[in-house]
Amino acid sequence: MLLAIDTATHMAGLALFEPSKGQILGEESWYSVNRHTVELMPRMDRLLGQQGITPADLTGLAVSLGPGSFTGLRIGVSVAKGLALARQIPIAGIPTLDFVARPHMTQPLPIWAILQAGRGRICAAQYARRKGRWRRRGDFILTTVAELCDHVTDPSLFCGEIDVQATGEIRQRLGLEVIIASPAASMRRAAYLAELGWERLARGDADNASLLSPIYLRNP
Repeated sequence: MLLAIDTATHMAGLALFEPSKGQILGEESWYSVNRHTVELMPRMDRLLGQQGITPADLTGLAVSLGPGSFTGLRIGVSVAKGLALARQIPIAGIPTLDFVARPHMTQPLPIWAILQAGRGRICAAQYARRKGRWRRRGDFILTTVAELCDHVTDPSLFCGEIDVQATGEIRQRLGLEVIIASPAASMRRAAYLAELGWERLARGDADNASLLSPIYLRNP
């Protein structure tokens, strides 16, 4: 049984994945106003309890590594590392933007995945298909919507934490050739984090829980 934990931004999430059945047994997403510390453990306990599961039943963990909020990331990563070390189970840290982009990889356009970074900034990464596989192109970047648009030269799909103002700015700067995923389609889901985490663990690619640390982006 794999538990996925995501507290990278105000939008947080949990998911339970049963690999032997290939089934998501439970998932919860919620908007947290800087209350991850007091909200995460009760919601985790409730999710496990609904399925009659205890921490002793967990066989793997996936955690969102960021980029994202400094405080939010520390909370989620700390809880996941504590469980991994206490239960001696494998853990996989997954970059947050990787599972933001994941549900949109059935369409052909390059993907720009976005997270809000505060103070008018965003975290972003581009994903594109190469040799039949989707790959992240380049590093994660800390930028603004305007600066990001200056680097977009091809029709693309935008997804993630894109509010009404950012949607308007993207359309104004790039025209109607771009596709902006709807709020529901853009919502970051811990179920996709669980899938990516299990794919890594299934091939023996676990992280060292003692050394695992969040991805923080800073201004150059």
